[in-house]
Amino acid sequence: MDLSHILNHLGEDREAHRGAVSPPIYQSSIFAFSSVAAFRAGFRDELRSTVYSRGNNPTVEVLRKKVAALEGAEDCLMFSSGAGAIAAAVIASVAAGDHVVCVARPYSWTRALLRDLLGHFGVATSFVDGTDVANFASAITPQTRLIVLESPNSMTYEQQDLAAVAKLAKAHGVRTLCDNSYATPLNQSPLTLGIDMVAHSATKYLNGHSDVVAGALCASEALIREVFKKAYMVCGAVMSPHDAWLMIRGLRTLAVRMERIARTTHEVLTFLQAHAKVEKVHYPHDAANPQFALTAAQMRGASGLLTVVLRAADVAGVERFCNALQRFLMTVSWGGYESLQFPVCAVYPAGAPLMPPGGGAGLNCVRLSVGLEEPEVLIADLSQALDAV
Repeated sequence: MDLSHILNHLGEDREAHRGAVSPPIYQSSIFAFSSVAAFRAGFRDELRSTVYSRGNNPTVEVLRKKVAALEGAEDCLMFSSGAGAIAAAVIASVAAGDHVVCVARPYSWTRALLRDLLGHFGVATSFVDGTDVANFASAITPQTRLIVLESPNSMTYEQQDLAAVAKLAKAHGVRTLCDNSYATPLNQSPLTLGIDMVAHSATKYLNGHSDVVAGALCASEALIREVFKKAYMVCGAVMSPHDAWLMIRGLRTLAVRMERIARTTHEVLTFLQAHAKVEKVHYPHDAANPQFALTAAQMRGASGLLTVVLRAADVAGVERFCNALQRFLMTVSWGGYESLQFPVCAVYPAGAPLMPPGGGAGLNCVRLSVGLEEPEVLIADLSQALDAV
């Protein structure tokens, strides 16, 4: 199935909607039935029927079909956030006494789910350096039920060899889950490499317009049914019909947005690497990246998220740089049409040292999300801000 068909036509059944080119928004919480027999049939399969929008909704269903096809999956569930998608996948996979292996530096709310929430309910988690598959092998125990991956992650972009981890997991009967938000389905296909479940913060590139918070989970139909029954319907972190419609709108331009963003990011990267005030740039498609060979092997293309490490004497110099930027909005998240900055120092108290005592990204790190602005505009903005360091 070609990409343009998925983005523009798949699942839209225009004849059933009076020829509407854009699918209608079924802004209804409930759906009526003409008989008890039909009502009973609806209850038997709420994943496929429309009984209550907490389970399935026609507008959301169109989006589910598109995202599943993009990931090469049999089915997909849409959530009200990426954290909701990750949580549902994990909760459906483990029980008290089970063990999870997770990459060392996942998204903060994935770490909170595993360490803080599920830890209270008897689920243990080992966090390992995922750049070496041997670390996963060493961490697996007879109680291990799930391996959680994030390749690349969204700050320093460490990757995992997805095919190797999937092979290891299958040999031990362990399920795998990979967050594919950074790469998007256009640039990486974890399911074809043997991963069982793929999650997205659909807030990011899939929607691309910074107006929807959403999540997606893609897998086989059997796994999606399990998650639907065990966690999706119970937790209720469902997507609204209007947000689904906005995401369908956002997907129309996914390919052209990603192409433009990747091209601009390459120019921004070249500028930053040559600047005296820049110590280092973290970016998977940088040839100096120690994992560049893995990037080339399992990713088809680049995106627009990178982290610049400033050559600053103190946090004040980092703050001057961030405050001077005019074209990069200072905020959370990434992957929209607009360029963004996220200074690590903003999550620490004023006066904190450049290098946090507990390790992790230094306070001289600033994550940049490159948007759709002209590259020369962004480079000029970065240049004047670097002068303030």
